Amino acid sequence: MANIKSAAKRARQSIVRRDRNQQTKSAVRKLEKKVRLAVAAKKSDEAASLLKAYSSAIGKAAQKKMFHAKTASRKISRLTLFINKTLGQ
Repeated sequence: MANIKSAAKRARQSIVRRDRNQQTKSAVRKLEKKVRLAVAAKKSDEAASLLKAYSSAIGKAAQKKMFHAKTASRKISRLTLFINKTLGQ
């Protein structure tokens, strides 16, 4: 445990931030899973709308440094290519 008041505050803040980051990352992963399930079910309209939501969510997470910007871009690109290749758009 921290002995200094400011160190104790930093420890509390890091716990709060860690929980918030985990929630955001989990939401992004869930959206990706929903997109992949929609593609597997051949629902192109649903997959397109979910991809838009996924792109937005991962972009916001990248702005907050939860993902590296290039990692977010790569994930969006690969998922888009997967949808286009599978559903033939």
